[in-house]
Amino acid sequence: MRQRCLMIVAIAAVLASCGPSETATAPSAAPAPALTLAQKQALLATLPAAYAAADLENGRRQFGICRSCHTLPEGGPSLVGPNLWGVFGRAAGTTPGFDYSPALRGSGIIWSAETLEPWLENPRAHVPGTRMVFAGLRDPARRRDVIAYLRTESSPAPAP
Repeated sequence: MRQRCLMIVAIAAVLASCGPSETATAPSAAPAPALTLAQKQALLATLPAAYAAADLENGRRQFGICRSCHTLPEGGPSLVGPNLWGVFGRAAGTTPGFDYSPALRGSGIIWSAETLEPWLENPRAHVPGTRMVFAGLRDPARRRDVIAYLRTESSPAPAP
């Protein structure tokens, strides 16, 4: 019984920490136009070669577990986690208006496919002290697909 009570208290504490930041951003007025297949291919070409085999549809499905905490569109709100628009090339812990853990702010990570791999595999092992409660994606193919999807959905259209 004591273990069950402790587990309930732990779950309640995690859920209480999942509320939106008090400094959440306002939603965007209009969504950005969808990228063409050629534009998506150009963005995927900026990733390491392994991402050329990524399944963007599977990445979209896998990203479903991320949607409860993150939004993708430019100007989208931060929820439990920050909006991910423009995440590639950005220093971790720097989305304006989002309250990051000191561990993530001080991590020195610049987001790329290479840094997202270990982060998405197990965020708390990669950055001890992070507030991100996501357990991680252990399957490398699922991570590859999510990262490729994230690249094509959180980035501006490449220059022609």
